[in-house]
Amino acid sequence: MNYRKKPVVIQAEQFHVDMSEPWPFGIVKFHAACDQQNGPAGCFLDGKHYVETLEGPLIVSDGDWIICGIKGEFYPCKPDIFEATYEPVEPETP
Repeated sequence: MNYRKKPVVIQAEQFHVDMSEPWPFGIVKFHAACDQQNGPAGCFLDGKHYVETLEGPLIVSDGDWIICGIKGEFYPCKPDIFEATYEPVEPETP
């Protein structure tokens, strides 16, 4: 069986490393120092930007889009996937 994604309007902001804060939606964070308490597993974010998601922290790269989902959750999306999946829409008027 085939399925089509339901047409849902989302909010999204593109992230760029050289942009000044606040970063998209104010939720992108930068991990500067390794947390030795958690051992090597706690160091995978060192020197990287990331977003806290429902599944845990996800690394955000330059050009990624930050999407606010239909339940208010946030997650990053690679630019090629974003362009293939979404298109701009005019804001709805009340």
